Amino acid sequence: MSQLRALVVSPTEPAQLAADELREAYEWVPLEQAEAIVALGGDGFMLQTLHNLLESRRSVPVFGMNLGTVGFLMNDWRRERLDERLARAKPFKVSPLKMNAINAAGERFELPAINEVSFLRETRQTAKLEVTVNDRVVLPELVCDGLLVATPAGSTAYNLSVQGPILPLGSAMLAMTPISPFRPRRWRGAILPDKARIAIRVLEADKRPVSAVADQREVRDVARVEIEIDHHRDLTLLFDPEHALDDRITMEQFVA
Repeated sequence: MSQLRALVVSPTEPAQLAADELREAYEWVPLEQAEAIVALGGDGFMLQTLHNLLESRRSVPVFGMNLGTVGFLMNDWRRERLDERLARAKPFKVSPLKMNAINAAGERFELPAINEVSFLRETRQTAKLEVTVNDRVVLPELVCDGLLVATPAGSTAYNLSVQGPILPLGSAMLAMTPISPFRPRRWRGAILPDKARIAIRVLEADKRPVSAVADQREVRDVARVEIEIDHHRDLTLLFDPEHALDDRITMEQFVA
Protein backbone atom coordinates (compact mmCIF):
# COMPACT_ATOMS: atom_id res chain seq x y z
CA MET A 1 0.00 0.00 0.00
CA SER A 2 1.41 3.38 -1.02
CA GLN A 3 2.03 6.18 1.48
CA LEU A 4 -0.37 9.07 1.85
CA ARG A 5 1.50 11.79 0.03
CA ALA A 6 1.08 15.51 -0.51
CA LEU A 7 2.33 17.56 -3.44
CA VAL A 8 3.97 20.96 -2.98
CA VAL A 9 4.94 22.94 -6.06
CA SER A 10 7.14 25.91 -6.90
CA PRO A 11 5.27 28.74 -8.70
CA THR A 12 7.55 28.41 -11.75
CA GLU A 13 5.98 27.30 -15.03
CA PRO A 14 7.99 24.05 -15.43
CA ALA A 15 7.05 22.95 -11.93
CA GLN A 16 3.38 23.82 -12.45
CA LEU A 17 3.24 21.85 -15.71
CA ALA A 18 4.89 18.84 -14.07
CA ALA A 19 2.44 19.06 -11.17
CA ASP A 20 -0.49 18.86 -13.60
CA GLU A 21 0.94 15.58 -14.91
CA LEU A 22 1.37 14.14 -11.42
CA ARG A 23 -2.12 15.15 -10.30
CA GLU A 24 -3.57 13.24 -13.24
CA ALA A 25 -1.45 10.14 -12.62
CA TYR A 26 -1.54 9.76 -8.78
CA GLU A 27 -3.72 10.38 -5.75
CA TRP A 28 -2.78 13.10 -3.28
CA VAL A 29 -3.88 14.19 0.19
CA PRO A 30 -3.77 17.56 1.97
CA LEU A 31 -0.42 18.43 3.53
CA GLU A 32 -1.64 17.93 7.10
CA GLN A 33 -2.60 14.30 6.33
CA ALA A 34 0.58 13.37 4.48
CA GLU A 35 3.05 10.66 5.45
CA ALA A 36 5.44 11.88 2.74
CA ILE A 37 5.80 15.05 0.68
CA VAL A 38 6.76 15.31 -2.98
CA ALA A 39 8.28 18.73 -3.76
CA LEU A 40 8.63 20.03 -7.32
CA GLY A 41 11.09 22.88 -7.92
CA GLY A 42 14.72 23.71 -7.26
CA ASP A 43 16.99 23.83 -4.23
CA GLY A 44 15.53 27.15 -3.07
CA PHE A 45 12.02 25.73 -3.07
CA MET A 46 13.24 22.64 -1.20
CA LEU A 47 14.73 24.87 1.50
CA GLN A 48 11.44 26.76 1.69
CA THR A 49 9.54 23.47 2.08
CA LEU A 50 11.87 22.29 4.85
CA HIS A 51 11.59 25.59 6.67
CA ASN A 52 7.80 25.34 6.50
CA LEU A 53 8.07 21.93 8.18
CA LEU A 54 10.31 23.38 10.88
CA GLU A 55 7.86 26.19 11.55
CA SER A 56 4.92 23.79 11.74
CA ARG A 57 6.91 21.42 14.02
CA ARG A 58 6.15 18.49 11.69
CA SER A 59 8.50 15.67 10.75
CA VAL A 60 7.51 14.35 7.31
CA PRO A 61 10.05 12.96 4.80
CA VAL A 62 10.42 14.99 1.60
CA PHE A 63 11.17 13.60 -1.87
CA GLY A 64 12.16 16.43 -4.20
CA MET A 65 12.21 16.38 -8.00
CA ASN A 66 14.31 18.96 -9.78
CA LEU A 67 12.57 21.50 -11.98
CA GLY A 68 14.95 24.30 -11.06
CA THR A 69 18.57 25.02 -11.92
CA VAL A 70 21.09 23.05 -9.82
CA GLY A 71 18.88 20.66 -7.89
CA PHE A 72 21.56 19.48 -5.49
CA LEU A 73 18.93 18.57 -2.89
CA MET A 74 16.59 17.06 -5.47
CA ASN A 75 16.08 13.87 -7.46
CA ASP A 76 15.67 13.81 -11.22
CA TRP A 77 12.23 14.73 -12.56
CA ARG A 78 10.29 11.72 -13.87
CA ARG A 79 6.55 11.18 -13.92
CA GLU A 80 6.76 7.40 -14.16
CA ARG A 81 6.90 4.85 -11.31
CA LEU A 82 6.66 7.36 -8.50
CA ASP A 83 5.26 4.79 -6.03
CA GLU A 84 8.22 2.52 -6.66
CA ARG A 85 10.71 5.36 -6.29
CA LEU A 86 9.22 6.42 -2.96
CA ALA A 87 9.27 2.83 -1.69
CA ARG A 88 12.96 2.44 -2.64
CA ALA A 89 14.08 5.92 -1.59
CA LYS A 90 17.03 6.22 0.78
CA PRO A 91 16.37 8.50 3.79
CA PHE A 92 18.91 11.05 5.03
CA LYS A 93 18.65 12.93 8.28
CA VAL A 94 19.56 16.61 8.17
CA SER A 95 20.02 18.48 11.45
CA PRO A 96 19.42 22.24 11.22
CA LEU A 97 21.38 24.93 12.98
CA LYS A 98 19.71 27.11 15.58
CA MET A 99 20.68 30.78 15.50
CA ASN A 100 20.00 32.98 18.52
CA ALA A 101 20.73 36.60 17.68
CA ILE A 102 20.62 39.88 19.58
CA ASN A 103 20.66 43.09 17.58
CA ALA A 104 21.97 46.50 18.54
CA ALA A 105 18.55 47.50 19.91
CA GLY A 106 18.50 44.49 22.24
CA GLU A 107 15.86 42.57 20.27
CA ARG A 108 16.18 38.78 20.23
CA PHE A 109 15.63 36.44 17.30
CA GLU A 110 15.70 32.64 17.06
CA LEU A 111 15.90 31.22 13.53
CA PRO A 112 16.75 27.80 12.05
CA ALA A 113 19.23 27.28 9.20
CA ILE A 114 19.49 24.13 7.12
CA ASN A 115 22.46 25.18 4.99
CA GLU A 116 24.35 27.88 6.87
CA VAL A 117 24.39 30.91 9.09
CA SER A 118 26.29 33.72 7.39
CA PHE A 119 27.65 37.00 8.72
CA LEU A 120 27.98 39.80 6.19
CA ARG A 121 29.28 43.36 6.47
CA GLU A 122 26.57 45.93 5.74
CA THR A 123 28.79 48.81 4.57
CA ARG A 124 32.12 49.42 2.85
CA GLN A 125 33.82 48.94 6.24
CA THR A 126 35.23 45.48 6.93
CA ALA A 127 33.62 43.51 9.73
CA LYS A 128 35.44 42.86 12.99
CA LEU A 129 34.25 39.72 14.77
CA GLU A 130 35.17 37.98 17.99
CA VAL A 131 34.77 34.21 17.63
CA THR A 132 34.09 31.96 20.63
CA VAL A 133 33.84 28.15 20.59
CA ASN A 134 32.60 26.30 23.69
CA ASP A 135 32.99 29.43 25.84
CA ARG A 136 36.59 29.94 24.76
CA VAL A 137 37.63 32.91 22.63
CA VAL A 138 39.48 31.37 19.69
CA LEU A 139 39.75 34.51 17.54
CA PRO A 140 39.83 37.78 19.53
CA GLU A 141 39.52 39.80 16.31
CA LEU A 142 38.71 38.47 12.84
CA VAL A 143 38.80 41.22 10.22
CA CYS A 144 36.88 40.11 7.14
CA ASP A 145 33.96 40.69 4.79
CA GLY A 146 32.04 37.96 6.58
CA LEU A 147 31.93 34.47 8.06
CA LEU A 148 29.95 31.28 7.45
CA VAL A 149 28.99 28.38 9.71
CA ALA A 150 27.76 25.57 7.43
CA THR A 151 26.24 22.14 7.95
CA PRO A 152 27.34 19.15 5.85
CA ALA A 153 24.22 19.56 3.70
CA GLY A 154 25.09 23.23 3.18
CA SER A 155 28.84 22.75 2.77
CA THR A 156 28.51 22.47 -1.03
CA ALA A 157 26.53 25.71 -1.32
CA TYR A 158 27.71 29.20 -0.25
CA ASN A 159 30.46 27.63 1.87
CA LEU A 160 32.06 25.96 -1.15
CA SER A 161 31.91 29.15 -3.21
CA VAL A 162 34.13 30.90 -0.62
CA GLN A 163 36.64 28.01 -0.65
CA GLY A 164 35.25 26.23 2.39
CA PRO A 165 35.63 22.46 2.88
CA ILE A 166 33.08 19.90 1.71
CA LEU A 167 31.80 17.84 4.64
CA PRO A 168 30.48 14.27 4.21
CA LEU A 169 26.87 14.02 5.32
CA GLY A 170 27.55 11.70 8.25
CA SER A 171 30.68 13.52 9.43
CA ALA A 172 29.00 15.19 12.46
CA MET A 173 31.04 18.30 11.67
CA LEU A 174 30.47 21.98 10.93
CA ALA A 175 32.50 24.18 8.61
CA MET A 176 33.48 27.66 9.80
CA THR A 177 34.71 29.61 6.77
CA PRO A 178 35.76 33.27 6.51
CA ILE A 179 34.78 35.50 3.59
CA SER A 180 37.75 37.55 2.33
CA PRO A 181 39.70 37.42 5.62
CA PHE A 182 42.23 40.24 6.15
CA ARG A 183 43.43 39.46 9.69
CA PRO A 184 44.64 36.94 10.81
CA ARG A 185 46.15 36.57 7.34
CA ARG A 186 46.79 32.84 7.47
CA TRP A 187 43.44 31.81 8.97
CA ARG A 188 41.33 30.04 6.36
CA GLY A 189 38.67 28.53 8.57
CA ALA A 190 38.05 25.55 10.83
CA ILE A 191 36.18 22.26 10.95
CA LEU A 192 34.34 21.81 14.24
CA PRO A 193 32.40 18.93 15.80
CA ASP A 194 28.69 19.53 15.50
CA LYS A 195 28.40 19.51 19.30
CA ALA A 196 30.32 22.79 19.36
CA ARG A 197 28.64 25.91 20.73
CA ILE A 198 29.65 28.90 18.63
CA ALA A 199 29.26 32.57 19.55
CA ILE A 200 30.06 35.57 17.37
CA ARG A 201 30.33 39.08 18.84
CA VAL A 202 30.47 42.08 16.52
CA LEU A 203 33.22 44.52 17.44
CA GLU A 204 32.77 48.25 16.75
CA ALA A 205 29.19 47.44 15.76
CA ASP A 206 28.14 51.09 15.40
CA LYS A 207 30.93 51.77 12.89
CA ARG A 208 31.04 48.32 11.25
CA PRO A 209 27.46 46.95 11.19
CA VAL A 210 26.98 43.26 10.37
CA SER A 211 23.93 41.23 9.38
CA ALA A 212 23.36 37.57 10.28
CA VAL A 213 21.48 35.41 7.79
CA ALA A 214 19.97 32.01 8.61
CA ASP A 215 19.62 30.52 5.12
CA GLN A 216 17.37 33.21 3.58
CA ARG A 217 16.23 35.11 6.70
CA GLU A 218 18.27 38.13 7.72
CA VAL A 219 18.73 39.93 11.03
CA ARG A 220 20.47 43.27 10.53
CA ASP A 221 22.76 45.14 12.93
CA VAL A 222 23.50 42.14 15.13
CA ALA A 223 25.52 42.53 18.31
CA ARG A 224 25.94 38.88 19.30
CA VAL A 225 24.88 35.57 17.76
CA GLU A 226 24.97 32.05 19.21
CA ILE A 227 24.85 28.99 16.94
CA GLU A 228 24.44 25.29 17.66
CA ILE A 229 22.97 22.20 16.02
CA ASP A 230 19.35 21.48 16.94
CA HIS A 231 19.07 17.67 16.97
CA HIS A 232 15.51 17.90 18.30
CA ARG A 233 14.31 19.17 14.90
CA ASP A 234 15.91 16.72 12.47
CA LEU A 235 14.53 16.67 8.92
CA THR A 236 14.40 13.73 6.51
CA LEU A 237 15.17 13.95 2.79
CA LEU A 238 14.44 11.03 0.45
CA PHE A 239 16.70 10.16 -2.48
CA ASP A 240 16.77 7.60 -5.24
CA PRO A 241 19.40 5.00 -4.20
CA GLU A 242 21.47 5.65 -7.32
CA HIS A 243 21.43 9.41 -6.77
CA ALA A 244 21.82 9.84 -3.02
CA LEU A 245 22.93 13.02 -1.26
CA ASP A 246 26.02 11.52 0.39
CA ASP A 247 27.29 10.35 -3.03
CA ARG A 248 26.70 13.81 -4.48
CA ILE A 249 28.62 15.46 -1.66
CA THR A 250 31.53 13.03 -2.15
CA MET A 251 31.67 13.50 -5.93
CA GLU A 252 31.42 17.29 -5.67
CA GLN A 253 35.02 17.24 -4.40
CA PHE A 254 36.20 15.98 -7.80
CA VAL A 255 34.38 18.51 -9.97
CA ALA A 256 36.89 20.59 -11.90
